[in-house]
Amino acid sequence: MQPTTRDDVPEGVSTEVAAMLDRANRLGADPTVTNYGGGNCSCKAEVVHPATGEPVTLLYVKGSGGDLGTLRYPGLAVLELGRLRGLDGRYRGVAHEDEMVDLFAYCSFGPGGAAPSIDTPMHGLVEATHVDHLHPDSVIALAAAADGEQLVRECYGDRVRWIPWIRPGWELGRMIAEIVRTQPQVEGVVLGGHGLTTWGTTSEQCEERALRLIREAAEFIERTGRPEPFGPVRDDRRPLPDEQRHQRAAQLAPILRGIAGTDSRVVGHFRDDEVVLDFLSRESLDRLVPLGTSCPDHFLRTKIRPLLLDTAPDAPLEQVTTRLRELHAAYRDEYAAYYHRYADENSPPMRGADPAIVLVPGVGMFSFGADKQTARVAGEFYVNAINVMRGAEAVSTYAPVPESEKFRVEYWELEERKLRRRPKPRALAGRVALVTGGASGIGRATCVALAAQGACVVVADLDLAGAEQVAKELGGPDVARAVHVDVAQEASVRAAVQAACLAFGGIDIVVNNAGLSKSAPLEETTTELWDLQFNVMPRGSFLVSREAAAVLRAQGHGGDIVYIVSKNAVFAGPANIAYSAAKAAQAHQVRLLAAELGADGVRVNGVNPDGVVRGSGIFAGGWGAQRAAVYGVPEEELGRYYAQRTLLKQEVLPEHVAAAVVALVDGSLPLTTGLLVPVDSGVPQAFLR
Repeated sequence: MQPTTRDDVPEGVSTEVAAMLDRANRLGADPTVTNYGGGNCSCKAEVVHPATGEPVTLLYVKGSGGDLGTLRYPGLAVLELGRLRGLDGRYRGVAHEDEMVDLFAYCSFGPGGAAPSIDTPMHGLVEATHVDHLHPDSVIALAAAADGEQLVRECYGDRVRWIPWIRPGWELGRMIAEIVRTQPQVEGVVLGGHGLTTWGTTSEQCEERALRLIREAAEFIERTGRPEPFGPVRDDRRPLPDEQRHQRAAQLAPILRGIAGTDSRVVGHFRDDEVVLDFLSRESLDRLVPLGTSCPDHFLRTKIRPLLLDTAPDAPLEQVTTRLRELHAAYRDEYAAYYHRYADENSPPMRGADPAIVLVPGVGMFSFGADKQTARVAGEFYVNAINVMRGAEAVSTYAPVPESEKFRVEYWELEERKLRRRPKPRALAGRVALVTGGASGIGRATCVALAAQGACVVVADLDLAGAEQVAKELGGPDVARAVHVDVAQEASVRAAVQAACLAFGGIDIVVNNAGLSKSAPLEETTTELWDLQFNVMPRGSFLVSREAAAVLRAQGHGGDIVYIVSKNAVFAGPANIAYSAAKAAQAHQVRLLAAELGADGVRVNGVNPDGVVRGSGIFAGGWGAQRAAVYGVPEEELGRYYAQRTLLKQEVLPEHVAAAVVALVDGSLPLTTGLLVPVDSGVPQAFLR
């Protein structure tokens, strides 16, 4: 193992901790080894207690809600091992083991540190310096097979022990600790329906064991399994050709997002890679999908089971939509019945009855979550589940843990606590915004402001490189996507809207910001100059609004369209007929669309900026020099000139315009539509009347 170069481990902390963190990051980087947020790694190390001056052994273990692939030192729970093990005297048996979790905090070492997870006993009670608990696809395939115990014995002999399904907690930690104490030849434990636990005296030994056992399981399945575990391909489920498949996915995405977001807003993710399309094309699909997933981490993310669409891949969209409504209603009824079958007076309230995964044979898999990362990870988890089902079906029959046990985990009070610890969602969480002209100026500032409030943002611009840079700065694909768009071209606008639907599942907010300005006196205004500005602004915003409105209606949850107009829409200035007339046309589009789309719950408003010189792409492109010449001031003084003619005497910046956009869409003005908001520092000539 290479020496660590970590910068997150405080000085004086044992090198065992750095080694463990490096191991965790390597293991967590492979989704077939452990899924996002799943699994745990730990180590034990001796330090001198600062309060007593005496040696004390500490347990360093991944904290609750952390992710192995990105784990850093602050994400560790640090506990005094002796005090943790001393809790065994307080243990009152399986029926009371949840109460043990509340005692973990009293074993913490010093201030800070992450909250200990429910897997802490598995790591603390085992007499080994390093312990790993992972969720590998190949091992869970054996663990979720009907005859899993026998298969584990055939695969590993006496080097690995089997523990039947038991919910994580103190009892499971005790069971593994007993195996380690009494059976020194054992290298690991397979937990029925759950995963793999290994240990070692060094970090290298622990990691080597885990990876070797995972590899041996995969080789066992490959060597002994059936070649087509999911059965033959059905002709009526074969994947559509690429272009047709993506078009259908873009059409379905907002419909499905509306369905999945019935109880709360969600963002979508789409996958149509080979592993998904192959599974969706197979004969055993109808039998396996209702069984749901097995590993607790899987069904916590994917719910009890997916919704499976049963229409032909190329069926008419109206027919598919009708069938989806029927299937969704049935899904909600079934989920509510599942909840009420097992809920008691101590169960948390039902969290929502909509699917997190929707499977569409011939097209792909749609996954949904409160944000893009959650939606993407849910899809990744279901791919893990597909791999598990394939392995289990290859060597046996897939047999996940009983439905009652799934409920015990999904509505576990300890899992509910994780949800309560989450920060309050930001104002635009779960919403998707499409901003045209988003690569610079007002558009860029608007993208930044919307993302800061929790929205996913599609940065649409003619300048794709600039849009990509903005998307990168906002946080990358889980926050923002860049798309090329020429708003004057129907095909380009349609492609951009489709790209937004494939990226995030749909659109909730449209900001028509793309624009340009070239001023000239009447006699110097050519038809080319006139057409250029009308094509980009009135025509462009019309095309974007038309395509986006179809998405908003398909989702059925309302939405917002905001036009970045101009003070010039109402103020008659000199030598500016083309630009000002184009902006006036946009201003009236606000009113017209507010009247037309109100019945769909879509609000349409506008912002009238003025004098946005600094940071403005329009002013930097020659407009500033032209207007400075008209007003007889140096170009570098133009911003101050505009400010001095206003009532507030303040220069308007792109961020001020962006703030107005946020105010219009963040729920602060829920009953406002058809409004044009001046952001001009007070220009009396532009007062609306």
